[in-house]
Formats: sequence, C-alpha cells, structure tokens
Amino acid sequence: MASIFSKIISGEFSAYKIAEDENCIAILDINPLVTGHVLVIPKKEIDNLFDIDDELYQALWLFAKQISFAIKKAIPCQRIGVAVIGLEVPHAHIHLVPLQTVGDINFTQSKMHPSQEELQETMEKIRKFV
Repeated sequence: MASIFSKIISGEFSAYKIAEDENCIAILDINPLVTGHVLVIPKKEIDNLFDIDDELYQALWLFAKQISFAIKKAIPCQRIGVAVIGLEVPHAHIHLVPLQTVGDINFTQSKMHPSQEELQETMEKIRKFV
C-alpha cells in the first residue's frame, strides 16, 4: 500500500510543496512543531532511511541542505534542526525544523494546527529562497 508521501508525490493528495527535483520533494509539515517545519522525502518509497542506496541517500541530504538554507532565510531562527524519526509514516523522510531553542524539536510536544492561509504564506516565504 502506498504511503501518504507516495500519494503526495504522485499528485493523488495535495501538499504545500516547497521544491522538488527528480529524486526528492520538500513539503511543509501540516501539523508542524514550529512554523517552517519542512519534510524532505525521497520520491522512491523506502521505509528505512538507511535502506536507501548510496546515490539517492547523498541526493536526499544535498537536497535537504539546499532546503535548509531557504528555510533559514525565510524563517527567523538560530539554526535548522534535523531529525529522522521514521515511526509515523513508512516512507523515509527528514524533518527540518527552525530552532530558537532545543525544545522546538521536541516531538512529544503538542503540534501546531495552522490554517490553510498560514501554511500557504509560510510555503511562499520559503519558496522565494529555493
């Protein structure tokens, strides 16, 4: 069964897309830890990050690096935190989280529930720098 990310990649489900290339896609997390929380996802559906072949693994991290620079320019923060959890969706992905404090990347905290307008605005801010 296709993951929700595969359905986004195929266009079956919509998402707030920041950028994509032939191997990867970056989308806003719709229930972010903080404003500007982005998910970087390989287009190939692979459950575990460390099962990705070396070429795609490198492409994924280079793509994430590019997206992190765009987030940092668009969202006021001290730095961009990185997390790979992999328990909630069976499709490898990287969380890029704008940080003011270490608590901003605490996945046990309550998530935000921004409006569609807020998500659209955040997407547009980040996209300007991709």
